[in-house]
Amino acid sequence: MILIKEGLAIPENEIIFTASRSGGPGGQNVNKVSTKVMLAFDVAASTALSEEQKRQIAGKLATRINKEGILQIVSQRTRSRELNRADTLVRFSEMLARALTPPTPRIKTRVPKAAKHERIEQKKKRALTKHARSGKGWDS
Repeated sequence: MILIKEGLAIPENEIIFTASRSGGPGGQNVNKVSTKVMLAFDVAASTALSEEQKRQIAGKLATRINKEGILQIVSQRTRSRELNRADTLVRFSEMLARALTPPTPRIKTRVPKAAKHERIEQKKKRALTKHARSGKGWDS
């Protein structure tokens, strides 16, 4: 089980890992060893997620989910397949936790009187500068 957040864990049998040759670091091994790891997770077919959670994930991670509804995460940061696998799992759990976290509500605030006054004074000063450039005074 992969812990996403408190009260939510994804069974490992719902996640598919595939390895391929990496374009990242590896020296001569790059052409011989499959160190690039791709994690695939079928959001729609998951039994661990509720319908509401599936909708939230599909909405917030729409750019990461392909037409078949599969969330894909790729890692080729290191020379080790095991480290890249661990990296994809960490990124996967962080991504799902972020997608399932409700947005914090905006707290309305007032603009301070001093800030309003300062804005008006700046506008007056700018208007005066423009009038002075035009060759006309305030009285013309």
